[in-house]
Amino acid sequence: MFSLKIDQDIELQLFQIHDAERLYNLVDRNRNHLREWLPWVDGMTHPSQYHAIIPLWLKQFADNNGFNVGILYRKKLVGCIGFHQIDWRNRQTSLGYYLSEKAQGYGIMTRCVRALVNYAFLDLGLNRVEIRCGEYNIKSRSIPERLGFVKEGAIRDGEVLNGVFHDLIVYGMLSREWNKQD
Repeated sequence: MFSLKIDQDIELQLFQIHDAERLYNLVDRNRNHLREWLPWVDGMTHPSQYHAIIPLWLKQFADNNGFNVGILYRKKLVGCIGFHQIDWRNRQTSLGYYLSEKAQGYGIMTRCVRALVNYAFLDLGLNRVEIRCGEYNIKSRSIPERLGFVKEGAIRDGEVLNGVFHDLIVYGMLSREWNKQD
């Protein structure tokens, strides 16, 4: 099982079937907070839906094509992060994440993104990591900006949220740029 210890407070852990209920509860408790930026939230109506999704995530991990992991803060599930898919031919991936409302403001997501970017470049040997954020999702956008990602542009009407199109801001980081940061 994949697990990555970030620091004394944070660990990333691959989801297993037995996590379905607590993952659903995380989404359900944060439904109003998450639905503003994540189009799939309203479709999650029962823990059993994760019984179909978690095996797909496990297969994705087994196929070395990305993953979705839980963010444990002081052993409590507070969010998710992962690589959507890995384009091995072009050595690139995109990174997505979300965090419970109560867990925000502690630097948790910044530490998690930093650790996964390190993992992408140092362990997987990738060349590029991309993050897309809603134009007005200031909290999400602050993470790649804080970590030195380059704002590469916007995808106009890139996503539909609650029946309304909105633009996505694209951020990119290259391995050679990341290595110069330290």
